[in-house]
Amino acid sequence: MIYEVAGDILMSGAEAIAHGVAANDPMNQGLAAALHENYPAMHKDFHHWCHQQSPKPGSAWIWSGAGGARIINLITQEGGLEHGSKPGKASVSTVNHALRALKKLIVKEGLSSIALPRLATGVGGLEWSDVRPLISNQLADVEVSVYLYSLYTPGKKATEPAG
Repeated sequence: MIYEVAGDILMSGAEAIAHGVAANDPMNQGLAAALHENYPAMHKDFHHWCHQQSPKPGSAWIWSGAGGARIINLITQEGGLEHGSKPGKASVSTVNHALRALKKLIVKEGLSSIALPRLATGVGGLEWSDVRPLISNQLADVEVSVYLYSLYTPGKKATEPAG
């Protein structure tokens, strides 16, 4: 079930927070920057994974940290594989593929809830009106609570209904 909520995704009670990035993303803008700051080991491990796997846009990687923190990095943007290169923009196709990978990861990991931002609409450069239907199409039939943070309110814990 998809629940649209307003609040600070970093305060989510979901089992995992998913967000969009490019391979080897410097994670220095938007939600990625906040996640990098809160979970520096995730950023380091993500870069290690990228060097090992050379992930293609549309893939997903989950990181589990201390205290049960779980972050799902969705490769929604092109570029970034070469050291020092800048991430490119997202495309509807790569976001759709990344959401499909997320769906598989949810099932594989046995997650019961995830939090998602307005995926690929910041640094990724896409319009929310193009991305929102993709989320519904890919995740509406998954047996998991999806808390879709459609309105970011810093410092406010969203009301996340129990699924």
